[in-house]
Amino acid sequence: MDTPYLFLAFFAFLAGLVDSVSGGGGLIQLPALLVAFPTAPVPLLFGTNKFASMFGTAVATVRLCRAQPLPAVTVGLAAAAAFIFSFFGARCVSLLDPGLLRPLVAVALVLVLIYTLCRPSLGDLHAPKLSPHKQAFVAAGIGAVLGFYDGFFGPGTGSFILFAFVALLGFDFLRASASSKVINLATNIAALCFFIPEGYVRYDLGIVMAAANILGSIVGTHLALSKGARFVRALFIVVVIALLAKQISQLSLG
Repeated sequence: MDTPYLFLAFFAFLAGLVDSVSGGGGLIQLPALLVAFPTAPVPLLFGTNKFASMFGTAVATVRLCRAQPLPAVTVGLAAAAAFIFSFFGARCVSLLDPGLLRPLVAVALVLVLIYTLCRPSLGDLHAPKLSPHKQAFVAAGIGAVLGFYDGFFGPGTGSFILFAFVALLGFDFLRASASSKVINLATNIAALCFFIPEGYVRYDLGIVMAAANILGSIVGTHLALSKGARFVRALFIVVVIALLAKQISQLSLG
């Protein structure tokens, strides 16, 4: 196997592991693609990234949902809303500059980090805060807002979804992680409905990266299920800090 394929397979494995637990795999996998192919068209790399991520996310979704039964209506409505609104977000990219969101995303990440650190028991126990009907309504709103964000800008979507399910709905970190996988899978499929017809996927790279991403997801979900909510919380905090550092560095460079 050529060096770029090995390089990308390694980072796809890491991305699958991290993303299956706490979200944030794009923080690892997409930069690796940009480093390996600096002159390639950006949409082609984005599409290849989504193609590989979809398979790892699908595996993580199945494994986590088997082990952690989820409220089907709540998570299903959130996923459907995310799928639809990710299209609207993608359409708005041509009308607005996504870079305008960077300061807001940095602020949001700071608030998420402070809130999580100040509440050490947050997400340890599964204690839904709302009635089933209200829970489904709020989850649909989460899916719509973060689905739009994912289509328009994207960094940290999985982590934001996980946090929203913990803070707003009262899920523990493990069930919130499983829920975020279902919603992320919907947004990945929505993105590929655009990228594939436009020819923005390199299948030779995508298939190798998908296989590595799946292996990473298997390892990550095993760790999440065996070590529990506190492990997911710890990795979530690490990912949020990494995302925040990335956003601040890009703001300073811009």
